[in-house]
Amino acid sequence: MERVTFVVESTGERLGCLLNPETLQVSRNAGVRRRRTATGLLAGAGISDDPLLYAGGGQTDLVLDLLFDIGIAGSTIQTRDVRDLTRPLWDLAESAAASAGATPPVVRFLWGKSWNIPGVVTAVAERLEQFQADGAPTRSWLRMRFVRVNESAAAEAATPQGTAPSLAGAGPEGEVVHQVVGGGSDAPGSGERLEDIAFLYYGDPSAWRQIAEANDIVDPSNVAPGTALRIPASAAAGGGL
Repeated sequence: MERVTFVVESTGERLGCLLNPETLQVSRNAGVRRRRTATGLLAGAGISDDPLLYAGGGQTDLVLDLLFDIGIAGSTIQTRDVRDLTRPLWDLAESAAASAGATPPVVRFLWGKSWNIPGVVTAVAERLEQFQADGAPTRSWLRMRFVRVNESAAAEAATPQGTAPSLAGAGPEGEVVHQVVGGGSDAPGSGERLEDIAFLYYGDPSAWRQIAEANDIVDPSNVAPGTALRIPASAAAGGGL
């Protein structure tokens, strides 16, 4: 099992869980269509397959098998019912309250340094286990279908008003100040990783060292919620803020 995080681009909310990497499935549908003429589809006796044209676009899907358990350390939500942990992902797939034609919420899938993908949750299915005496489940196996979107769509979702998310204010000489989000606890796993913050401002997770040096951070893997981090002015400018 591997720890992964989903970040809601519009709010900065972080949803942590475990991933079974043996069952990660990625599929791609190319943006193609059958060639047509003025009178209909192009076909003929000598053509064994319909001629195709690139129409642009396409779709990349990920199917993720996720594990939620109230007994796993590091959760930012204290509860007796595991559905309190999985409900945010169900809400991302719930479109009943959205108006027709509205843009679905963009979520970023983060796993180590190799996976950083913005996308939309299009389907979820949950198997609940280990029930308590009152019927509350304590473990959930949740399968999610996740459709990738362009980085431009993710950037638009993260900054709808043209301003950077998670800003507490501006420091001296134009420095940006980032307010670390999390569950309001100093427990391990409750804060943000400097790699994720570096990607937010620089577009490069490996640039976390610049933030660490500016703030004397010793452990970059977890910065406590509520911490105000200085983002050097030159780095912020490089990130397009």
